[in-house]
Amino acid sequence: MLRPVWVHCKVFRNIAEGSSKLLRSSMSTASALPTNVHKAQETASTSQVLPALPEYVHEAVDALKKGLVIAVPTDTIYGFAGDACCEEAIQKIYSIKGRSSMNPLAVCLAHTHDFKKYSVTEHLPEGLLEELLPGPVTVVLMRGEHSLLDECLNPGLCSIGIRIPDSSFILQVAEAFGGAIALTSANVSGQSSSIRIDEFRMLWPHCAAVFDAGELPSSRDGSTVVDLTVPGIYKILRTGSALDSTVAVLENHGLKTASTTVQAS
Repeated sequence: MLRPVWVHCKVFRNIAEGSSKLLRSSMSTASALPTNVHKAQETASTSQVLPALPEYVHEAVDALKKGLVIAVPTDTIYGFAGDACCEEAIQKIYSIKGRSSMNPLAVCLAHTHDFKKYSVTEHLPEGLLEELLPGPVTVVLMRGEHSLLDECLNPGLCSIGIRIPDSSFILQVAEAFGGAIALTSANVSGQSSSIRIDEFRMLWPHCAAVFDAGELPSSRDGSTVVDLTVPGIYKILRTGSALDSTVAVLENHGLKTASTTVQAS
């Protein structure tokens, strides 16, 4: 008997759950990171910190197109962003965070109509994505055979988490970039998420630019992650910051919850 798709794709649940083994590995990497960071900081300057304003969107896009990593504000926390179809950029993100490559990255898009380019959406109720997004929600879908995502992103994983943050700067960057942007929290893996850029200052030298929007009005919970890989069913993988509103939208569209234990973010 076949198990539900999310069982086969349960690797994505590491976004929320992880494992003690991976956490110990990440923390070990993080403890070694400051030595290298200190050397980089000796030559780094605050000139790489730019305001998250429309006139600086082109700097962000130029960096992404060069395969570099930038730090950006979202509607929840600050994140590291890179070209989702550039293996070098993806590896840089993992290296900066000291994160296991077993922990998949989500992607950021500019519009809901772009979802079909990167994932399977035919089974979703009409208008569902438009009600959920933009907003603090990550939707997990099957990649499908025709996804434009490069195989270097989360190799071997059959699903992909997709976000459209309700944050003007990253939306403008995504629009101008025109492709999928790998997006993850701006912190060392296993440590607290960042709502101010000074909270990940030690990682600035590893970014082409850090875009500052001041302190974000966030609880550090990150986005609510929901698995929609199975028609008619939703499964909350991470409660995040928008659980109640997300569940309300899903159930208004007739989706039923899967039997699961909800994990806190």
